[in-house]
Amino acid sequence: MITILGQTACGKTKFAAHLAYKLDGEIISADSRQVYKGMNIGTGKDYDDYKVNNKTIPCHLIDIVEPGYEYNVYEYKRDFFKAYNDIKSRNKIPVLCGGTGMYIEAVLKNYKLINVPYNKPLRDFLKNKSDEELIEMLSSFKKLHNITDTSDRNRLIKAIEIQKYYKEHPELNNEYPEINNIIFGIFFDRKVIKQRITKRLEYRLKNGLIEEVKSLLDKGISAKQLKFYGLEYKFITKYITGEFDYYEMFKLLDTAIHQFAKRQTTWLRRMQKNGFKINWIDGELSLNDKIDFALRILRDKSHSS
Repeated sequence: MITILGQTACGKTKFAAHLAYKLDGEIISADSRQVYKGMNIGTGKDYDDYKVNNKTIPCHLIDIVEPGYEYNVYEYKRDFFKAYNDIKSRNKIPVLCGGTGMYIEAVLKNYKLINVPYNKPLRDFLKNKSDEELIEMLSSFKKLHNITDTSDRNRLIKAIEIQKYYKEHPELNNEYPEINNIIFGIFFDRKVIKQRITKRLEYRLKNGLIEEVKSLLDKGISAKQLKFYGLEYKFITKYITGEFDYYEMFKLLDTAIHQFAKRQTTWLRRMQKNGFKINWIDGELSLNDKIDFALRILRDKSHSS
């Protein structure tokens, strides 16, 4: 598999689509908001980016759930492997592309994730136990290597709930395959990425983003729910409901997206420190030069393996 990552507004999707075209591949989105139907402009579903030389590159895990639903990383990993196995079964190359670090790491690090339901009878039973009794119960399920689960009472109860569910449902302890993967990252100078973010925001606001948020509100998605779906929806909802004027909304939203991009950079640096090799591509290169660079890396890797 090939993974394409980078900050918001760095041009990941267009690059991924053109690389997939060259390799006869298909894209799997790694974006926590693009899973939602009807949330197109605010989440950056640039459908035209998937069109390369009159061919539309298939993209999986976009527009798969309704707004109002709170999709999570467990569901993402499950759905990712369905798409991945489907693509591989047709002898195509999967190209994972996105900016949601948790989704990418859940796949590449093969996190063990099981969707554990809320167990009210168990929690009612546990709430009367002392911390010491809870720690003893948790230690009966697994060896405690650190204090992460035991330093907070709520985390302790949740940990017991999870371990009890694992024990009672061994068939759900899914084992996913390790993926042979190469990562490309697109980077720009900090000043340039800030300019790209601001320019993109201006364009989206002039081309239907506010109307998109109004439409979602009209369909019955509450203001509170919309704020869950990220910065654009949060700040524009506040503008529509009169909490901000247009200038305040734009200034605060622009700043918030810049801060988000900075957090993405921090996440990517941490990935590198944790052992992920990222082949960085200068965002200022032409699209053709970016593709040529990636193809050289892939050829070198193929020859060395």
